[in-house]
Amino acid sequence: MAHESAPLESTAGSLLWEPPDPGGAGSNIGRYLGWLREHQGREFPGYSDLWHWSVTDLEGFWSSLWDFFQVRAHRPPIRVLGDPCMPGARWFQGAELNYAEHALRRRDDHPAVIAWSESRPPITLTYADLSRHTAAVAAALRRQGVGPGDRVVAYLPNIPETLVAFLASASLGATWASCPPEFGARSVIDRFRQIEPRVLFVADGYRFKGRANDRLAEARALHASLPTLERIVLVPYLDSHRSPDVLPGAMGWSDLLAETAGLAFTPVPFDHPLWVLYSSGTTGLPKAILQGHGGILLEHLKTLALHLDLQPDDRFFWYTTTGWMMWNFLIGGLLLGATLLMYDGHPGHPDPDALWRFAEQTRMTYFGTSASYLHACMKAGLDPGRTFDLHRLKGLGSTGSPLIPEAFHWVYEKVTPHLLLNSFSGGTDLCTGIVGACPLVPVRAGEIPCRLLGAAVEAYDEDGRSVVDQVGELVLTRPMPSMPLRFWNDQGNRRYLESYFERFPGVWRHGDWIKITRQGSCVIYGRSDSTLNRAGVRMGTSEFYRTVGELPEVLDSLVIDTGELAREGKLLLFVVLAEGATLDEGLRTRITERLRTQLSPRHAPDEIHTVREVPYTLNGKKVEVPVKRILLGTPVELAISRAALSNPDSLQYFAEMAAREARTGSSSV
Repeated sequence: MAHESAPLESTAGSLLWEPPDPGGAGSNIGRYLGWLREHQGREFPGYSDLWHWSVTDLEGFWSSLWDFFQVRAHRPPIRVLGDPCMPGARWFQGAELNYAEHALRRRDDHPAVIAWSESRPPITLTYADLSRHTAAVAAALRRQGVGPGDRVVAYLPNIPETLVAFLASASLGATWASCPPEFGARSVIDRFRQIEPRVLFVADGYRFKGRANDRLAEARALHASLPTLERIVLVPYLDSHRSPDVLPGAMGWSDLLAETAGLAFTPVPFDHPLWVLYSSGTTGLPKAILQGHGGILLEHLKTLALHLDLQPDDRFFWYTTTGWMMWNFLIGGLLLGATLLMYDGHPGHPDPDALWRFAEQTRMTYFGTSASYLHACMKAGLDPGRTFDLHRLKGLGSTGSPLIPEAFHWVYEKVTPHLLLNSFSGGTDLCTGIVGACPLVPVRAGEIPCRLLGAAVEAYDEDGRSVVDQVGELVLTRPMPSMPLRFWNDQGNRRYLESYFERFPGVWRHGDWIKITRQGSCVIYGRSDSTLNRAGVRMGTSEFYRTVGELPEVLDSLVIDTGELAREGKLLLFVVLAEGATLDEGLRTRITERLRTQLSPRHAPDEIHTVREVPYTLNGKKVEVPVKRILLGTPVELAISRAALSNPDSLQYFAEMAAREARTGSSSV
């Protein structure tokens, strides 16, 4: 139930949406609660009681999901959870299953995928089509000798062929990894070469913002640099008539689809590697994160069904590339028999309303995107609810960075007042969210409604004590099935332990600042390794960006605290200005006073500089810590891998600034 709209400048905490039925009638989580009553005699007065049970009785909760979702096992588990210690918890030992078998349970003429693209006309595949194509490609891979444990990789965009290739690989027990074609060859080689793939799928190119981008040179570089490759498959995407002969020894996509075979699934252990996801790789090689069939299956069933409330008639969209974990999350919609909506192209081409038009014309029911996209729509003054028919939208997901309170209001005023807004946070490491929304929990501006079921999220102070209503380190105190099995080629699990368990032994440190309120809602304040610590007052960067971003002249910003242990540094603010805006004394004063009054006098910047663009990783994260290192004198090549950035030329400004100060002996940092 939506509440009357408040003005966009309203403060955080305003109630924007309430569950239309406290018991969740008509929702998946309502049906789950009914199933628990009927089959297990369990009653939960409210969501907080259900969440508490889910993180204390791990075996009871996760086994109930296994039964409720009717997981198909070729061999049942001996037990649900062995040793619950982290790291090393073993889930559903003895069970054998296959993720792809669950993704293709539906085999009828219901649309499985509707795909729009800048590169070709729209495509629709039914579940029957998807099953048939998967069977054909799996047969072709099997003919190449691909089986359990082999690696199959793809340099493909977010299109149906990528989905088919993944499902075919998973059906055979092979392990999948993908990168989008906008990644440069060096970035892809750094990722794929680690896992020694046998088969590579590549696209000949793609269109983005109306421009054709041929990728045959990159495909040849990959072929030459991956010595374990035995077969390359060309998907003619930019030019549908392109022959596979342009790549020596390549097979064509149509050759694979010509195979005739029945759909079959290789049973694999619960923790058999399903796919490899990669960290951003800002320093050193990207971490190759292995996740298993069973853990991902249960986690995505839980989150997509009980929190996003996806049902078979839903049309599920997330704007993503194949290099972001949200692609893996998006395709999980197949587990519930929903229709996936895929979009390959620039979100603002040919105009800023492109994705909202896509939502109307595909009859979208769930719109997933990034917080930065919603912030941009708000700043641009878009009014999609008035411009387009969006009455079918029941959910809108936002992730990637914290969503500011004003954007919460904008969604309910300018999109539709009836949807459930899901500000969603988690990460590649788990391939899911751990805090987000639920149909049983109200939505308040600037707050993430709840900790997700099965996610034992707490805020820890510096001494490792759980705190409420104050900012602390986001940790998980109990294991989850989708936690990484391991990192590829990580001798003695050294990088794995350093990444998550070095700060608090036996407790997963996620790397974000979080506040958990007494009501159970959450606020994320940005990465804990890029904290602004001014005279002992710590603050996450998200608050800073929100405050600066409220000014219409500022399109984007980056804040760097150059202080180090036992040494106070300077607070430097870099801003990207709107067209026609100038960083004159008036704007400097307004920025400084806004930060001084809305954050604290200690967080007024020492210097403000204009930049053409803020550095971002290939996964869309602002680059804060490496820029700090560059400003403190670390050479760019040692501070960050350029191949990890979507806009590596943006580092030049910071390198020149550091060099200039080194020459003059000045002390801006």
